[in-house]
Amino acid sequence: MKTRHLLRTMALGSILCLGTAAAQAQEFTRQDTLRGSITPERAWWDLTFYHLDIAVNPQDSSISGSNTIRYKVLEPNQQRMQVDLQPPMRISRVTQQGKDVPVQQDGNAWFVQLQEPQQAGTEGEIKVYYSGKPQVSENPPWSGGITWAQDANGKPWVANSNQGDGASLWWPCKDHMYDEPDSMRISVRAPKGLMDVSNGQLKGVQEHADGSKTYHWYVANPINNYGVNLSIGDYAHYAETYKGEKGELALNFFPLRYNLDKAKKQWAQTHQMLEAFEHWFGPYPFYEDGFKLIEVPYLGMEHQSAVTYGNGYQNGYRGRDLSGTGWGLKFDFIIIHEAGHEWFANNITYKDVADMWIHESFTNYSESLFLDYHYGTQAANEYVIGLRNIIQNDIPIIGVYNVNKEGSGDMYPKGSNMLHNLRQIVNNDEKWRSILRGLNKDFYHQTVTTQQIEGYLSQHVGRDLTPVFDQYLRDVRIPRLEYKVNGKTLQYRWANTVDTFDMPVRVTVNGETQWLEPTTAWQELKLKKKKSKLEVDPNFYVTAQNVAAA
Repeated sequence: MKTRHLLRTMALGSILCLGTAAAQAQEFTRQDTLRGSITPERAWWDLTFYHLDIAVNPQDSSISGSNTIRYKVLEPNQQRMQVDLQPPMRISRVTQQGKDVPVQQDGNAWFVQLQEPQQAGTEGEIKVYYSGKPQVSENPPWSGGITWAQDANGKPWVANSNQGDGASLWWPCKDHMYDEPDSMRISVRAPKGLMDVSNGQLKGVQEHADGSKTYHWYVANPINNYGVNLSIGDYAHYAETYKGEKGELALNFFPLRYNLDKAKKQWAQTHQMLEAFEHWFGPYPFYEDGFKLIEVPYLGMEHQSAVTYGNGYQNGYRGRDLSGTGWGLKFDFIIIHEAGHEWFANNITYKDVADMWIHESFTNYSESLFLDYHYGTQAANEYVIGLRNIIQNDIPIIGVYNVNKEGSGDMYPKGSNMLHNLRQIVNNDEKWRSILRGLNKDFYHQTVTTQQIEGYLSQHVGRDLTPVFDQYLRDVRIPRLEYKVNGKTLQYRWANTVDTFDMPVRVTVNGETQWLEPTTAWQELKLKKKKSKLEVDPNFYVTAQNVAAA
């Protein structure tokens, strides 16, 4: 879920520890490497398609079925394939061309031994049969697993939440973010009287003799594994259309049956969300799959084209303003934040969880851009500045690569403030908007690295931003602008920074606004008056100190 670290800072609880400096240096296990790296058993094949075909039984909290995995061979003469499924779920058999093939378990990884050497450029398919009682989420969505709940009428209500902990908690897959299927079919058999809502478009409903139904969904676009959605409940349904940049977008809404009237009122914010984000980020990335909101028994998640919602039909985060400015009560946090991930997480997806800031910083920042579009730039500025009161500066935002280890929860408020800094540096909102839209166009439906995003921003902002990223993503110190006035000379420099830090900053000197280009070495500026008052523009996430006065 997209606010887990941020909200733990607010003492709201999270299983994903913000950690300490010591946590960054922790030892990692073989299982961490198998999960977090592109192993040889993953590297030789390109995932092209999944068909997840399962039955869900709320009575005994079990899931059973199969996943068909299609792939293209990238490297010749390979026969050993890694598929991931976490205990207590178990793979019972794997077949290729109708014949069983050997499979060996190593913790969460299952190694399939194909019988024929794989030839480069060819395509293949295996079918993985599995079953079990998946891990129950103890604190959804912050802890991964399945939630087996009941609605107010006592009817089963089932949902998954597994970002970070992995989709392989409940279905067998290539559980690494670098590789996505080009498309996917999801078939879920739900008990009598209940509906399953998953990603993409509903292609058919199959009725069975016992009254259960199988819902067949098709996702026409690449999809990340944690974005695959399972939501089963006694849902009502209504549909709308949004006329967007790429034409008509199908909107489908699935509240619990007794919350239909509340949903029609509160979820109308979907149109406001789409209008604002298409303006700032470009067209919604999944027109072919539509957009859905689905009520679930936890706070919410950004499941691709199937955003889940549990915010109690109220504005703010469960009625609270995380910024403390009042602006956070102008919108429903879950609708705006989780839907913002359609652009940053589902369209542009990190390859390694260490780069989770690509999802979280941009999406946290999207909240202020929503306010900017509907309420003006001052509202946006006040909101993002207000989020600074929950920045911890505990460990770096960038995590540890190849072991499935994300960085600090500061990727939310501090990351968005870093992006807000960049907006000030650009100092041209149309250019800034073109950069955000360009990211979503040029990295459309791609998995990316931090280096790609940093390089793109440097190129299009028009200056090397490496020192800025090193400071805010890889260091925990807040830059401090030190200055002193000697007669009519202002001396200034950056301190409390990485050695190469050189971010420009807007200041006011004696009521006159101007730009400084500080480095970590002292620089000078001639003033009109001997006694001068300097103030840093509060839109920059820095501090200032008159060292002469100190």
